[in-house]
Amino acid sequence: MRTIRIQAEDFDATAECETIAAGRGDVGAIVSFIGLVRGEDGLTALALQHYPGMTEREIASHVDEAETRWPILGTTIIHRVGRLVPGERIVLVAVASTHRAAAFAAAEFLMDYLKTRAPFWKQEQRGTGRIWVESKESDENVALRWAR
Repeated sequence: MRTIRIQAEDFDATAECETIAAGRGDVGAIVSFIGLVRGEDGLTALALQHYPGMTEREIASHVDEAETRWPILGTTIIHRVGRLVPGERIVLVAVASTHRAAAFAAAEFLMDYLKTRAPFWKQEQRGTGRIWVESKESDENVALRWAR
């Protein structure tokens, strides 16, 4: 099972994880990551944009890559767009596998991709103005471990 959604609405992570394993006896582990908007340095909101269709295809290609590296039984990726305020959920990555090691590794690989390469544009909003977020060198360095 594979689910990739880009949406403005919030999501229910528990329900999404239950859906991955529903009716399956071979799922031994589900690893999930939920990312939240941080309210650091006076951040009042984060506005996210994407190209509908293209973003989903790009994410799907990275799920394909994860499936060649690990024995994945199911994947759910939900990424929110629009205006989000500190404390709101922004992303869910959930991966099911027979064993936890594969689920952990695939979830980390997919999250590193979303953080550094996925076609989203983020604008931080503060009382002092708005700035577009550039990728961080530290995130890029972490993602290099997955290069082949």
